[in-house]
Amino acid sequence: MGILVIEKQDLKHNIKQIKEYAKSVNDKLKIIAIVKSNGYGLGLEEYANFLIDNGIDYLAVASTDEAIKLREAGIKEDILMMSSTAIEQELEDMVTNNITITIGSTEAKDALIKIIKRINKNPKVHIKIDTGFGRYGYLYTDTEKIIKDIKELQKFVTIEGIFSHFSTSFYKESWTSLQYNRFTEIIKILEENKINIPIRHISNSSAFIRFPQMNLNAVRIGSAFLGRVAVANKLGLKKIGYLESEISEIKALPKGWNIGYSNTYKTRKETKVAIVPTGYAEGYHMKLSSDMLSFGNKVRDVIQAIKRLFKDTKLYVEINNKRYPILGRIGMYHVTVNITGEDFKIGEKVKMNANPLYVDSSVRRLYK
Repeated sequence: MGILVIEKQDLKHNIKQIKEYAKSVNDKLKIIAIVKSNGYGLGLEEYANFLIDNGIDYLAVASTDEAIKLREAGIKEDILMMSSTAIEQELEDMVTNNITITIGSTEAKDALIKIIKRINKNPKVHIKIDTGFGRYGYLYTDTEKIIKDIKELQKFVTIEGIFSHFSTSFYKESWTSLQYNRFTEIIKILEENKINIPIRHISNSSAFIRFPQMNLNAVRIGSAFLGRVAVANKLGLKKIGYLESEISEIKALPKGWNIGYSNTYKTRKETKVAIVPTGYAEGYHMKLSSDMLSFGNKVRDVIQAIKRLFKDTKLYVEINNKRYPILGRIGMYHVTVNITGEDFKIGEKVKMNANPLYVDSSVRRLYK
């Protein structure tokens, strides 16, 4: 099995670039670091601590379990749980562990007040507004309900923030602008009703880079820290994370020998190959599903699929800073690499491009 290598200097570079860009937009712009999904694959606790050590003081997660793990790891900084919930046990766990809670429905509000009356604590809360994503949050059209619930909540909690979530900021400007306008209109209506919430955030990584005018006074940064953004990389961010494996077997295959499942590759001449014991089970060559991409991306996917019918698509690994092609299909736990003409040894290190988000949690993370 391979290991996921995280190069600390590159990650520090990305944090520095993002902080400097944020300051250029608004010198008081707050950065909320998203560490959901096992820290975007970099390891929840270690990644969170790395961010904190490099000047990030506000974290956000997508589940109560992630928030509790961070507290159990000794992290004392603010942690926002971004998913609204009306499940009382989750709310109680968040209140007792000093987690900032998202409220996006009357049901969640009622459940939280019930918990607070019983355990007598004053948690911080962010209000979630659904401006057209269709997941968590009060519908932006329910202004009377939003005002009523906030006024009731203010008797029991500290309402620190209000936020929404863009659905197409990586490609569709018109819809992003519409969501932004809906959100800022809600803020205006709240202010007219003497409700002034200090932290306002709607921008994710893509919007942070692409639409600085929409950054308000806080932004949520996730994929940008990894240098894996779906927009033009104008900040010079470096891609973080790669799989490191090693050669476990070396053999010579005769001409006409099949390699891999479905016999998709046959040697054209005698070929020297290396077996590398890392495959898609560890997350090698896993990609985002097409349903997260734009129409243009989907069209490109179809075109690429048609091309693959007529042409082999080559994948490569790196050995000693030189690329070598993979032969045949990627296996669950291995790949076969053409090393003809090379004098490699068993145990030679192999570098494999991989998005950390899709690297299995069982794979060891190494910061170096």
